[in-house]
Parts: sequence; structure tokens; C-alpha cells
Amino acid sequence: MKRQLARLIASQICLHSCMTGLRLAAPLMALRLGYGAAQVGVMLAFFSLSQIFLALPAGRFADRHGMKPLIATGVAMASLGAGLAVFFPIYPVLCLAALLTGGCTGITTIALQRHVGRMTRDHDELKLAFSWLSIGPAISNFIGPFSVGLLIDHSGFTSAFVFLTVIPFFAWVGIRTQVRHEPIEPEPVPEGQRAWDLLKIPMLRRLLWVNWFMSSSWDVHTFVVPLLGHERGISASAIGTIMGAFAIAAALIRTVLPIIAQKLTEWQIMTMAMLMTGVVMGIYPLVSSAWAMGVCSVALGVFLGCVQPMLMSTMHQITPPKRQGEALGVRLMMVNASSVCMPMLFGLAGATIGVSGLFWCVSAVVTSGSRLAWGLRADKNLG
Repeated sequence: MKRQLARLIASQICLHSCMTGLRLAAPLMALRLGYGAAQVGVMLAFFSLSQIFLALPAGRFADRHGMKPLIATGVAMASLGAGLAVFFPIYPVLCLAALLTGGCTGITTIALQRHVGRMTRDHDELKLAFSWLSIGPAISNFIGPFSVGLLIDHSGFTSAFVFLTVIPFFAWVGIRTQVRHEPIEPEPVPEGQRAWDLLKIPMLRRLLWVNWFMSSSWDVHTFVVPLLGHERGISASAIGTIMGAFAIAAALIRTVLPIIAQKLTEWQIMTMAMLMTGVVMGIYPLVSSAWAMGVCSVALGVFLGCVQPMLMSTMHQITPPKRQGEALGVRLMMVNASSVCMPMLFGLAGATIGVSGLFWCVSAVVTSGSRLAWGLRADKNLG
């Protein structure tokens, strides 16, 4: 299983790097063309917008047809989006490229997560597999922007877009030899059954709330730290370093999470992560120096970075096997809807109660929400 998992992670890195690279290149190209911050913000929203509408159909399709057709579709979408930008580097095409590459990331994430859940043999393997799988996006969050940044500086935007067009095809190398895991044929969908019927499962409702609390914490950190740094008079390079420290910490914790997961259950890790996230969020506005903010950023990266693999492992245990792809689609749709809407809410709240007040509100909500993660212990399958 280790060799198969390594190939899946490499494929995920190729596909996700295309999206993260374009998320850097497209806004920079738009700014060069003379567009403002508002237009760039709309463009960035397109990366999440397509995933909202594709998540559920992709989940249902994965339940019925497995991983490979979705990965092939994702490769085509990502390459088409970046390829169009090579020949037509104009704002409408860049927005279309954002839709296509964002959609690719959404549908391939669902396909890979469902496949990995099916290829494991027991609870311990499930936790370990999702711990390792979560490293892929963390690596691609560095590889995509870093590679594209170098290409733009040394060869121009065209070279960067060509690189992004080619890299998704390497994902198919690791996918084409994978065994299809479809031990049970999906049952016919009962008349009137909807994806939202899954929310009748009490444990899944709890898990989705935990997911929303932690993804919102991630979003508020990304959105507010530049504002807080500016308020404290910290330089742009220092703010960038603080944000980079957060990403590196989130990636590093996932490399040791397989060891931690052997000692603790999913609900224990998620409960601890929510409590400590609340504590750090409460402390963050009280510090003023760049190094102190960096320490807080690293701490948040550690606590937020360890949640997603445990969420995936838990979801595969509490969701009906024949509807796991659909459940993953519901989760991804909610995450991306939050990513589109929450920055606007954060902006309004920050203008009303201030940046510090926003941090403290999120701290209180996440801390109180840890009771939901604690409640997951009631499921006998979760240790």
C-alpha cells in the first residue's frame, strides 16, 4: 500500500501545484494588465466558486465510477485552463482558467480521498493513510507558487503558464496503474434521496461543524494577519515571513502526524487542536512584535494542520460506504462556500469591532465548538 499511496500523493502534488501556481500567476498578470484589487479579488473567488457547484456531482460520480475517470477529467480541465492562458493572457480567460483549475482541484481531491479510504484495511491504516495524503497539498502550496515565481522572474509569464499546462499530465503516471477499489456495487438511489439526507447522521453533523470552525480559523488567519501586521507597523516582508511560517508549520506537523495518530484517537487530536487554536487566537492580538506574531503563526499552523487528516479518517468511518464520495462532496462544497463568503464577513466584522475583536470572537467560537469534537468519542468506531 505504501508504494500506491506514494504515487497518489505525487499525482496530487502535480494537480494541486497547477492550481496554486496559477493562483499566483493569474493575479500578477491581471495587475500587470492594469486591473485593480477588486477585480483580482473576484478572480481569486473563482478558484473556490467552481468547487461549490462541482463537489456534489463529483462525489456521486466517484461513488459510481471510481477514481480514474475523475482524475482524467481533472487533468484535462487543469491543462486546458493553463493552456488557454498561454495563448490568451487576458482577464476573462484568466478567470476561466481559475474556474477550471479550481474545479480540477475539487473533483480530484474527492476522488483521491475516497480511493484512499477504500484501499485501507483497518482503522489504523485509515488514519495513517490520510495523515500521509494530507502532506500533498502542503507541499504543492510551496512548489506551485515557488516554481511559477521563478519562471515569471527569469522567463516571463508565458513560460510559467506553459509549465502549469504540462505539469498536470504527470499526475496520470501515478494514477493509471492504480487498482479500482469497488468491492460493492452502488445501490440504486431511492426516489427523493438527496445529498443533504446525509446530515441526518448525528456524527456527520458534528464533524461538519468541526470542519467549518477550523476552516474558518484558517481563513481568518490568512485574511486578518496582513491587516494586523499593517496595524502594528510591521514590514511587508516580515508579514510574508509570518504567513510562510504558518504554511511550513502546517506541512511539517503532517509529516509527524502518522506517529501521533498511532498514540491518540481522532477525536482526541481534534479536541486538543480546537482548544489550542482558541487559545492562540486569543493571544494573537495581544502581541506586537514580528517574532511574537511568528510564534503564534507557527503554533496555529501546527494545530490547524493536524485537523484535516483526522476529519477525513473520521468521515470514512461514520459515512455509509456507498455514499462516501457524496459525503466528501458535501464537505468540500461547505468549505469552499465558506472560503467565498467568510472574507466578506470578516471585512465587515473587522470594520465594526476591529481586527483584535475579530480574533477574540473567533477564539471564543472555536473554543466553545471543541465540545463538538469531544462529542465524537461517543461513536464506538472512533476509539
